Amino acid sequence: MSTYQSLRLEVSGGVGRIVLNRPPLNVLNLAAMAELDEALGVVGREQEVRVVVLTGEGRAFSAGVDVADHTPERVHDMMTGFHRVLLRLMGLPQPTVAVVNGAALGGGCELLLACDLAVAAEEAPIGQPEIKLGVIAPFAALLLPRVMGLRPALDLLLSGESLKGREAAQRGLVNMAVPAAELQDAAGAFVERLLKLSGAALRLTKRAVALGQAGGLEEAVGKVERLYLEDLMATQDANEGLAAFIERRPPVWRHA
Repeated sequence: MSTYQSLRLEVSGGVGRIVLNRPPLNVLNLAAMAELDEALGVVGREQEVRVVVLTGEGRAFSAGVDVADHTPERVHDMMTGFHRVLLRLMGLPQPTVAVVNGAALGGGCELLLACDLAVAAEEAPIGQPEIKLGVIAPFAALLLPRVMGLRPALDLLLSGESLKGREAAQRGLVNMAVPAAELQDAAGAFVERLLKLSGAALRLTKRAVALGQAGGLEEAVGKVERLYLEDLMATQDANEGLAAFIERRPPVWRHA
């Protein structure tokens, strides 16, 4: 695997762990975005990776994109590069978990939104302060209403205020929030629940949910039916899971 300047990539025990590492706040510049895009491509292709974890080193998850890259001569490359990263993250075949160890603001909150699941420290500030700078958060404008509902999302986007992790959990922005000292243990247990399941079924469940988010419901139902009958039922794990249930024994997953 490549050596990175702005992050660490670790693959072990079925988990692909990406740790943003640009102290003090893990702000992303164009070079860091390129590295993150590459690292996401690597974990997405790794067959042994069943769950992807994204987190930050130190006291921040990520405070977003470098303001210096918002200048007129750089903003196009910044916007297209960052959105490429977010779409790559959303498009990973494996479930993704954001472990929000500290501030997730601006682009950092958008990284959180692009993950499927999230665990946060109770005091971690999470939000989209862009409007306070007279700009907008385009990706968050699309994703926040899906995650939180329209009015709570508009509240965050239009006010620019942030939530603490515990409030974010109450409003559905993250799945759970725990004291900072307990975050790593809680996140490990959260991920372990997924690792006990079929990697193939996890990937196909994620695809099925994505189908339901696009197009009309009737069309999506047809696609999900085909996904279930043609793709899921062709896996060893689907048949093993059903057999194990009938035989009243724990399943032995092949992750295929």
